[in-house]
Amino acid sequence: MKIFFGVILSLTIALPCLAQVPQESDYYRIDTVPIPQDIVLEVGGMSFTPDGRLGVATRRGEVWLIDDPVMAGSSPPHFQRFAYGLHEALGLAWHNGAFYTAQRGELTRLMDANGDATADHYKTVYTWPLEGNYHEYSYGPLIQQDGSMVVALNLGWIGYGASQSKWRGWMLSIDSNGQMTPIATGMRSPAGMGMNAAGDLFYAENQGDWVGSGYITHVETGDFVGNPAGLRWTDEPDSPLSLNPEDIPDTGKPLFEVAKEIDALKPPAVWFPHTILGISTSDIVPDTTDGKFGLFEGQLFVGDQGHSKIARVYLEKVQGVYQGAAIAFREGFASGVLRMAWDPEGGMMVGQTSRGWAATGGKPYALQRLVWTGKIPFEMHEVRIMPDGFLITLTQPVDKASAGNAASYSVESFTYKYHSTYGSEPINIASHTVRTAVVSEGGQEVRLVLDGLREGYIYSVTAQGLRSKDGLPLLHPTAFYTVNRAPEGASLLTEVGENAVQPVANNVQVSEDETTVALSVGTLPNLQFSTTEFTVPAGSNVTFTFNNDDDMLHNLVVVESDAADEVALAAMQLGLKGHEMQYVPVSDAVVAHTKLLEPGVSDTIVFSVPDTPGEYVFVCTFPGHANTMRGIIRVVDS
Repeated sequence: MKIFFGVILSLTIALPCLAQVPQESDYYRIDTVPIPQDIVLEVGGMSFTPDGRLGVATRRGEVWLIDDPVMAGSSPPHFQRFAYGLHEALGLAWHNGAFYTAQRGELTRLMDANGDATADHYKTVYTWPLEGNYHEYSYGPLIQQDGSMVVALNLGWIGYGASQSKWRGWMLSIDSNGQMTPIATGMRSPAGMGMNAAGDLFYAENQGDWVGSGYITHVETGDFVGNPAGLRWTDEPDSPLSLNPEDIPDTGKPLFEVAKEIDALKPPAVWFPHTILGISTSDIVPDTTDGKFGLFEGQLFVGDQGHSKIARVYLEKVQGVYQGAAIAFREGFASGVLRMAWDPEGGMMVGQTSRGWAATGGKPYALQRLVWTGKIPFEMHEVRIMPDGFLITLTQPVDKASAGNAASYSVESFTYKYHSTYGSEPINIASHTVRTAVVSEGGQEVRLVLDGLREGYIYSVTAQGLRSKDGLPLLHPTAFYTVNRAPEGASLLTEVGENAVQPVANNVQVSEDETTVALSVGTLPNLQFSTTEFTVPAGSNVTFTFNNDDDMLHNLVVVESDAADEVALAAMQLGLKGHEMQYVPVSDAVVAHTKLLEPGVSDTIVFSVPDTPGEYVFVCTFPGHANTMRGIIRVVDS
């Protein structure tokens, strides 16, 4: 068997028929909480009260109290508005008898003094300045073990991430008296924060300038976590750092390599490969359910807003540094997963929104509950690093013949560029030979011995041929392990192999004596093209210019009229090759396409339309964008 970037090229091990292969829904069920029609529940934050009611802060500036959100009774959950008039609340926490929420410009305490389930006291705990940029989101608070509250402040966007007002791009700690202490900077879009079982603080980052792909990072006082915009405030007397923006080299070298030169720069604990495990990393919650949610006690669950899904993270410390494996867990939510919270019954409440941040789920907002069915999936429970490879612990005993066959596995490593450019394609890709696979006597551990490990790289460990004792394949066959430190005895770095796949030709040649029609399109907020319908004469040549004036990556792909969904799905499945191929799959249905464009960049394509009337569709095939970014080119008689 040969596997290349997770795509099976040939497979000789027989799979069970499709109807027999378990699905995610067999193990974790999604229940939808009914929302009254007159309530727009664009979830920004969630927190339970001690009596089991769910508080939900919304991006519309309201806080709602929901009775019986787990739907244990015969009547639908009851919604009561607790607070209103807030400015895009993107977090909520119950603490010391009150709700706390981060608005755009302040941390606010919401107190119900008379017990009528309505806030009658809004108290400003701490404020921070605003420039007024639309991208200045504020997240939190996260309550720490000492009772202090952590907030994280998004950078503004002016064609690149910018800290136009004080402390933008920073994480701040605020005590109950309103005393603020800056913790760390380098944040770009810190949409989620959480603590692991040990009480250590982590934050989630989204792809952008200086951020090749999403990740979670362990944050300690004095850390610089990557984006240099916030460093403009390090001259403030209470700053724990002394770095300046000009101290950060813009060379495109991997972040891990640059961190060797800059002591304060903290590499991510775990990377989430872009478009594979998601496109917009969000909330972080540790499994504290004491087994009510399955076998993953102590592990982290990390949401993704753009792909409407949740991943699972196994963390370990090696030489005092956090690292670990990210594994797909559950997809198929109704909207973009932004917030998660454990309910009293051990289910996971999943708060969702997509306005302005389009999501594959399709709904503008939703509140759903993820429940373990009691069945145990065949999964990689843990992936731990060894001096010569990895130790995989399984949730069920394995078929020892498949588990002991080195051909059942494939391993590749890669990383991303660290530069001011928006995002990065995977770079320095190398394949690693699995020398041997050693199965434990009990059949629930497999030790993979490789031909080398590279510190600072992400390892894609795929066990496509592995089978359980009952003959089932892994529910999720790939783990992405971030190697920040290798145990003593680690192999030397492996020489990088270059692999290139040629994307579809960008232009179609046309005759100069035919009619030429010039079209142009830009972008609108909420992942929309500025124009969604064009009419062109049959038999004409078309020059089509796409101006990406958005703040994220886009392309424009012209396809046959009935092939938009097929091409978009194929683009999403390109995996690590997606960026290199401009997220344009090889398909006869693709007529022409632009490059994958960074913010502020334009591209023009040229193609011919047929002599008979018909339609083409143009679509952005960057994963997660195709649901809303599409339009029609109508071909009509001259």
